[in-house]
Amino acid sequence: MDDAIRACADLVRRGDPERLRAAMAAPVPARRKLFPIYAFNVEVARAPWVTQESMIAEMRLQWWRDALLEIAEGRDVRRHEVATPLSGVLDRASAVQLDELVLARRWDIYREPFEDEAAFRSHLDHTAGHLLRASVRALGVEPDEAVTDAGFALGLANWFRAVPALEAAGRMPLVDGRESAVRSLAEEGLNRLGRARRAGVPAAARPAMLMLWQAGGILGRAARRPALVKAGEIEPAPLRDRLTLTARALSGRW
Repeated sequence: MDDAIRACADLVRRGDPERLRAAMAAPVPARRKLFPIYAFNVEVARAPWVTQESMIAEMRLQWWRDALLEIAEGRDVRRHEVATPLSGVLDRASAVQLDELVLARRWDIYREPFEDEAAFRSHLDHTAGHLLRASVRALGVEPDEAVTDAGFALGLANWFRAVPALEAAGRMPLVDGRESAVRSLAEEGLNRLGRARRAGVPAAARPAMLMLWQAGGILGRAARRPALVKAGEIEPAPLRDRLTLTARALSGRW
């Protein structure tokens, strides 16, 4: 891989080691497409948290919106360790969708709860869903309903993992935090993950889908014991986690 892609990979290594592991389990040509997208996600996800000043956080996110607009419009893209290689893997549709991802990250700046269940679901779709769509499209496959279902499952699993940290930071991550509501959400996530797996995706898209290797286990634990979500005890066992990713990479399943 060239220096620009290595720089993106190093950023992912430092900011999102699980996506690094998933990308490293993919073939090298796929890594070249995925690392700039994953690095972009690291940069945008952390932007609201690196400052206490909401205006500065807004400016950081706006910088990325401007870069994505340059990509979407086919203009010269600003030179940057992530924005430059990102421009080489996104088409206009993905740039527009990732702009919606950036907008969704504004929720992290402030302390207001989601207005309702629809707003919560939209947030998952515009973050995890759009990131997965962009990854699949970068690999040459047009995302379909299976990718949408998988994106929901992935986003929900990762959201459950983040609940304790978000609550500690003064956010209200769940519209309904009752155990019955958490169980219902987890079961929906499992159902949609199962539907996505039954539908399948083209072989070219499978490297992007490796990020789902933990989702089923996390959602299963949340469905069986929803109290684990708020307790921060939803994480997979390390050894089993490593073995699962290896098996998925070798089998082509996700």
